[in-house]
Amino acid sequence: MRVALHTKVRAHRIDDYEAAHREVPKALTDAIRAAGATSWTIWRSGTDLFHLLECEDYGRLLAALVQLPVNVAWQARMAELLDVVHDYSRAGADDSLPVVWELP
Repeated sequence: MRVALHTKVRAHRIDDYEAAHREVPKALTDAIRAAGATSWTIWRSGTDLFHLLECEDYGRLLAALVQLPVNVAWQARMAELLDVVHDYSRAGADDSLPVVWELP
């Protein structure tokens, strides 16, 4: 399944956010893959961040990562940089951007 998400970086923390993503811990990327993700891309337009995630089951992915220490540490780091964070709650699994149109 493909999941689109929207988060928002603090304007004065853009450089820090981009620097952090040049150094995503291998343990975290391994955990994201083990949870069922096959790809995850983030685009930035100003302070808006748009994520496209491909995974087997988004709810299961969130459940697998929510309490994982490497993800908890990463999310704490991101919380310092973001105004709108990625939601790992059960409700977050239903909070992806709705599809409006796809090229047939």
